[in-house]
Amino acid sequence: MKDYFVHESSYVDEGAEIGAGTKIWHFCHLMPRTQIGEQCNIGQNVLVASDVKIGRNVKIQNNVSLYTGVVLEDDVFLGPSMVFTNVMNPRSHINRKNEYQETLVKRGASIGANATIVCGTTIGRYSFVGAGSVVTRDVPDYALVHGNPARVRGWMCQCGIKLNFAIVGGEESSTCESCGNIYLKQDQIITPVGT
Repeated sequence: MKDYFVHESSYVDEGAEIGAGTKIWHFCHLMPRTQIGEQCNIGQNVLVASDVKIGRNVKIQNNVSLYTGVVLEDDVFLGPSMVFTNVMNPRSHINRKNEYQETLVKRGASIGANATIVCGTTIGRYSFVGAGSVVTRDVPDYALVHGNPARVRGWMCQCGIKLNFAIVGGEESSTCESCGNIYLKQDQIITPVGT
């Protein structure tokens, strides 16, 4: 008895690993050596290529392709039709499979609908990439980025609320208006310090 769900219209190639409680919906394709953690939810028309690693509790919306070289840590959210790449200079007539670059999406990060993530980048912990953005360089932990190219426009709490920093007692800090988490900012580095 399987401890995960795969819709009958989807294909799971031999050698793909799927964690307990994961749901895979219509018209998906999981290729060999795919690793998907527990409690994930994969929307319709999603391709997961060989050697992709997906952590626990990851949400992938419709029409996303995860190509070889993509690694998603736990609690990542991918919006509808967002795009990953895996080669910097693709050409139809030149095989560059040995040049695939890794893209790492760290724990708790959210990537909005129709965003494009250029390969070789790291998307920081609990960061937020706005819809339609084009990410061409690493995104810091807790950063809010958007635009083309995406630039840091602010900072986000782990709960997904934008932070407002102010200097208090000689330190730049913010308390989340929603959950009460407290963060310090120094040299564009955000550090959570508790509640």
